[in-house]
Amino acid sequence: MNVVLDSQPAGPGRENEDFAAAASGAAVLLDGAGVAGAETGCVHGIAWFSSTLGGLLLGSISARSARSLAACLADSIQAVRSLHEDTCDLAHRASPTSTVLAVRATAGALEYLVLGDSTMLLADTDGKATAITDQRLDDVGKRLRGPVDALPTGSPQHAAALAEYRDALTGLRNRPGGFWIAGPDPHAAEHALTGAVPLASVASVSLLSDGATRLVDSFELSTWPETLALLSGAGPAELIRRVREIEAGDSEGRRWPRGKAHDDATALHWVLS
Repeated sequence: MNVVLDSQPAGPGRENEDFAAAASGAAVLLDGAGVAGAETGCVHGIAWFSSTLGGLLLGSISARSARSLAACLADSIQAVRSLHEDTCDLAHRASPTSTVLAVRATAGALEYLVLGDSTMLLADTDGKATAITDQRLDDVGKRLRGPVDALPTGSPQHAAALAEYRDALTGLRNRPGGFWIAGPDPHAAEHALTGAVPLASVASVSLLSDGATRLVDSFELSTWPETLALLSGAGPAELIRRVREIEAGDSEGRRWPRGKAHDDATALHWVLS
């Protein structure tokens, strides 16, 4: 496998709640979700949840090629649940969650799974870039986040509005009319976006957390084809460096309103042909 990966926490001394890894013919990326320092009912934390789920999922999709990606995700969620249901309150409404991206190369096909607002960028052998993102969280967020975006990032007023926004989002998590994300309930895997493309048609696949896609979907300073060219040339580390540079120049979110001035950022680029 020809895989290049870079993952950086939101800032120095911060815990990275993203997780990405690759094995022979498979790769995963998870972006842990929650509020740092807030009560979650889990003694392990968000980073533990995303890395534990990610490791189990990668092992499952690698070893069980006849089982669907969604079924492997459901199995992995159940396995993580069994690891801490005796020590943690998994009924807590803020229990740790994570987005999930997974890809697996099988005989003649590249299977994929997308759950939550991380992005999978497929490049075909003709150079076309196709971004696959679960839009349900963004659709819900757009209805709720107006008061957040109207305030300077990091201000007390922004923090209060952000807390209200996150509380409202939590109430819409893993339910019809809301959005779906990996958490304590294995049934969330049934709502993942899944599909397959001919393996011979794929030149590369990139897995990107939302902290790494900001140049495109938050700052609108790049396109998906331009992002693909950057990943294929300079690599994931340069993509994240550029995101950090823009974030630093707009640390109060005045030009680009956002919930976090800086976010964990992870990019995995897998060249198949």
